[in-house]
Amino acid sequence: MKTLAATLLIALLAGCATPPSGPQYDHTYTAKGQASRARFVVLHYTVSDRANSIKILTQQEVSAHYLVTDDPVPTIYNLVDERNAAWHAGNSSWKNFTQLNNSSIGIEIVNPGWKDTPNGRVYAPFNQAQVDALIPLVRDIVTRHHIAPENVLGHSDIAPLRKQDPGPMFPWRQLAAAGLVTWPDANRVAAIVPIFQAQLPPVAWYQKKLATWGYGLVQSGVWDEQTRTVLAAFQMKYRPANIAGVPDVETAALLEALTNPAGPLPPVPAPPPVITTPVLPQPGYGPVQPGQPAAPAPGYDQPLQPAPVQPLPGQVQPQPVPPQPPTQPLTPPTGATVMPATPAAPIQQ
Repeated sequence: MKTLAATLLIALLAGCATPPSGPQYDHTYTAKGQASRARFVVLHYTVSDRANSIKILTQQEVSAHYLVTDDPVPTIYNLVDERNAAWHAGNSSWKNFTQLNNSSIGIEIVNPGWKDTPNGRVYAPFNQAQVDALIPLVRDIVTRHHIAPENVLGHSDIAPLRKQDPGPMFPWRQLAAAGLVTWPDANRVAAIVPIFQAQLPPVAWYQKKLATWGYGLVQSGVWDEQTRTVLAAFQMKYRPANIAGVPDVETAALLEALTNPAGPLPPVPAPPPVITTPVLPQPGYGPVQPGQPAAPAPGYDQPLQPAPVQPLPGQVQPQPVPPQPPTQPLTPPTGATVMPATPAAPIQQ
């Protein structure tokens, strides 16, 4: 009897239940051709402390999917569902993708960033506890979304002209050791270094290699500020000991090893040819025979005769002046006294 009553009660409740609103879908089948919208992981520093970082990322327009705190035992906050876009990338590009908010997972790490000092800009280090918490988080994300190691990036990679985070103190090499980031093979870099020690590549080579790796860079062929800034962003990640943005042998070797990890090495450039200009004889003059003095010009030992002066039209021909007899010295008149010359007085100041 109790069983019958319970059955009737369930049926009554089922009849009173409100049917689900909206279209009804059948999820029996799943398409094979699909992929996650997340293609990149982008790492940032917050340039703020824990409390302000939480406030900014939850109460303002800027946001991120995850926030890793700097506590002794870091907390990882999931602030935005991975199915949604977070506003962390801004105006950005990598390879053929632009505006990466819609195609990336953003991770903010609590860190003060940098400060300018009389000795230059100083970047703050990350504590190891943060890195130890970050690595499993990144591994979980890239595994679920099938994100390639070359697409685990910093904000400075996707927006190098306006961003520096996570900065040169971020330990990218630890993420590479965990298999999460692409890193150039040290042996290949060592094999490439002598090639560029002979001669550095031109500016156009650096621009092409940086663009091939993924950076948004105009191929101008000119060493300009945008090229220096993008090269500095590359150095922040792969050679943080020197981030001046100056092309050098090590940077060239790192770029070549990343963009050409297994192909034939570039040939050692030949030194530029020495161009000599032969001295050609002037037209109309033959070589002077050694030991033979040059012949004097005809009549060079004859006295020069003055050229006759031709009068202009209407001008009277000047007549030669007849020679005058020599002038006789003047004789003082009888009885005159000749006074000796008196020197002039000096000029007074």
